[in-house]
Amino acid sequence: MTTGPACGEVPTVMHVRCPDRLPEELYRQVLEQLSGLSPVVQALPPSAALVELKGALRYHGTDPRRLGEVLRVRTISRLGVDVRVGIGPSITVAATASAQVEAPGGVLAVAPGEAAGWLAPLPVEALHGIGPRQAEALHEYGIHTVGLLAAVSPATVQRLLGGRPGRLAAERARGIDPRPVVPRALPASAAVRHAFDRHTLDGAAVRAALLDLVVQLGLLLRGRGQAARALTLSLRFAGGTSWERTRRLAEPSAHEDDLRQLAYQLMDAAGLQRGRLTGLVLRGEDLVDADQVAEQISLDGARESRLVAEQAADRIRAKFGDRAIGPAAVFRRAS
Repeated sequence: MTTGPACGEVPTVMHVRCPDRLPEELYRQVLEQLSGLSPVVQALPPSAALVELKGALRYHGTDPRRLGEVLRVRTISRLGVDVRVGIGPSITVAATASAQVEAPGGVLAVAPGEAAGWLAPLPVEALHGIGPRQAEALHEYGIHTVGLLAAVSPATVQRLLGGRPGRLAAERARGIDPRPVVPRALPASAAVRHAFDRHTLDGAAVRAALLDLVVQLGLLLRGRGQAARALTLSLRFAGGTSWERTRRLAEPSAHEDDLRQLAYQLMDAAGLQRGRLTGLVLRGEDLVDADQVAEQISLDGARESRLVAEQAADRIRAKFGDRAIGPAAVFRRAS
């Protein structure tokens, strides 16, 4: 769906979806092709990206759909990779559009004046940012399409989905999404480390050190606006031997609640008995942009309370330093 290339009416955001499980090296090469179209490219690993087209359209002297087709020709001919391209006036519209393109590839452009009408008949789960649990909650209320979601009062949507998720869903159903495309290269994994002063066999000390790493990693990821799909735990032992294992999270996360559970599972899998540890390394792997992670509804009141406490702790750390607050076990170990 396109209109003529009149200035001020053309879409400006491109959302690109690569094939699932694309090797990282090929993904990097796709990002390089995007950089050849526009200087403003935001990597959304492991297989997507955003591109700001406003300046690119003026430079190339063409319309949005044509630019999307140029990208497809380049990725197919140079890399053997087809892509699904959505173009729209906002990140939400562009990402929703790219998901509507059937594999292996194609281009769908939605003009600003047509965005609301194009979104309206889509099922609510097709709106970018709406997760399965949110869609289920909306279905139970009789809201099955994006148009119905847009027609419901924002206050009602907030009661159904929660404060911030509800506000964002109501706005995006109306085509409101002021987020800019932020240039971001493909991120490396995020790692935090701890070295013991002396070889340790103390299980409580090891668990406290691991908890401290979980707190540090969560703070690092949230500060960078990223979430991890997997964790890797590496253990170093006296004598130079090591152990390493990776496990995936159920859903991408930067929250200490989720990171801690998986980190403890990894430590338990190591089966430590009399091994003398010299150090730990905890890495967040397969990082994604936090904005691309759907905020799911949780029926666990205790978890929701911990997430609220985490937000409060982040504000305290921002004001007084990273060590101003933390788990009691960590402070007992340090004292």
